[in-house]
Amino acid sequence: MAPAKAMPRRKQHFIKKRFQFNFILKFCLLIAVGGAISTGLLFVFSKGTLTSTFEGSRLVVRNTAEVILPGIIYTNLITMVLISIAAIGVTLFISHKIAGPLFRLEKDILEISTGNLTKKIFLRKADQVTDMAENLNNMVLELRKKIVDIDDSLEALVLQSYGSEVPEEIAEEIKNIQNKIQTYFTF
Repeated sequence: MAPAKAMPRRKQHFIKKRFQFNFILKFCLLIAVGGAISTGLLFVFSKGTLTSTFEGSRLVVRNTAEVILPGIIYTNLITMVLISIAAIGVTLFISHKIAGPLFRLEKDILEISTGNLTKKIFLRKADQVTDMAENLNNMVLELRKKIVDIDDSLEALVLQSYGSEVPEEIAEEIKNIQNKIQTYFTF
């Protein structure tokens, strides 16, 4: 087995922009929903209690939910912003580990689909979907073997049927088939 070709580090972090943007957006929305639920639950659970505060020089007794609501909102907003920044970094890293190899696979599969059966898919060991890439490489190798076998079987069949004196129209048709195989596939 040939040694794996060294892959350069990706410098572009947004490879599949739409996928990665949606991935990050969903995580940030999840954080926002969590903050809203947390704020709502604190508000509801503190609604039945009273709190005394000093406003100016007067002692005021108010519903606890009304007193702590601004603090809860500010705390949750700050927390959500900080966690969202961290989530953006983490999800960008994770989506990069997924989107990069998928982008590479797409390009290589497109080249294979044009008939290039010499193409080998190389991914870095740490990338996701390396097993899929290896299975695709095995599939391409098997296809290449089968096409060569078909070509060899065709020649053997003609030689077995006609010996060394192959009629010209049969020889020409075999040549056409072999040319088509060579035109469609690189192996």
